[in-house]
Amino acid sequence: MTTRAGSGVVRRTPYELLALASSGFILLDTDDTPATSVVVVDLDDTVWTDDLVAALAGALDVPGPVLIGFAHAELPELVQPVLEKLTLTLAPAGPGRTCVQGDEAALDDLCARVLGTPGAAIALHGLLRVTSSLPVVEAITAEAAAYSMLLGGDEFARWRATTPQRPTPTVGEPVRLERPDATLMITLDNPARRNAFGAAMRDALVEALRLPELDPSIERVELRGAGRIFCSGGDLDEFGTASSPVAAYRARMSRNPGRQLHLLRDRVMVQLHGAAVGAGIELAAFAGHVRATSDTWVQLPELDLGLVPGAGGTVSIPRRIGRWRTAWMVLSGARLDATAAHAWGLVDELV
Repeated sequence: MTTRAGSGVVRRTPYELLALASSGFILLDTDDTPATSVVVVDLDDTVWTDDLVAALAGALDVPGPVLIGFAHAELPELVQPVLEKLTLTLAPAGPGRTCVQGDEAALDDLCARVLGTPGAAIALHGLLRVTSSLPVVEAITAEAAAYSMLLGGDEFARWRATTPQRPTPTVGEPVRLERPDATLMITLDNPARRNAFGAAMRDALVEALRLPELDPSIERVELRGAGRIFCSGGDLDEFGTASSPVAAYRARMSRNPGRQLHLLRDRVMVQLHGAAVGAGIELAAFAGHVRATSDTWVQLPELDLGLVPGAGGTVSIPRRIGRWRTAWMVLSGARLDATAAHAWGLVDELV
């Protein structure tokens, strides 16, 4: 692993980390970029005591760079307070939901991805700490602010400059409604665009979810996707089209289907199939019950764009799988198949 000066990555033992924390984690270069974006905490060969755990957990309870724990062996219950302060930990097993299995190659890949967009990765680290502890509605507000801020950043600008932006075609009604008895069936209905979650679909879904808010005779809401996949995530051709980050924030707060799904969650079932990417899985995770076919896979690819999840994913997904596995999904960009999603609790039922 690269740990040379200026690389943006340092690797430290818990004892060395105590000294690093005392001098301040984030050091800025002359261009205001973080000199240290990732601190790898080497958890092997550590004699854990109550005093060491308490001191280290306290030292890590401050804003800072991405903190990735790493161990070759299963970690004991005693170390959980430390692991809870880290962004995530790669280890064969550990207490709670703090650990994901991964080897040195996986660690190197995570570090490389963080160094590609350090601003977004560091923002994610801090945001997940906040959204995991706030009530849902307030947490959605925090995510919207962070996401909108990053839309004005250099990392997103670089992605937008290298990604051709095509005209968004006009389509018919992007959401289809049916009302058999006491059930409202909502179908994302733009299969030609793989049900990309653009502004038109978002607004139509917001309007559809107002029906069960106003009509208590709707006892059940089922959300599905037409075509081969559930939802391919946000419409990339619309990314960055808001007039300013402030306008993007206002739009997220005034038209937010995630908040509605949360308030209706006891009545909502989401049926996933094929891909559920970005907004597709972020919104689904708000529902009280999520079913998935065996061909389902989920992914959070926002880091590649210099962003964090913006459809409620830092709020809904941690409440199902923990903020550490959520961080792994974002930082790795890896696909999670239906079986793994079910084992983690992101999906409630396989059909």
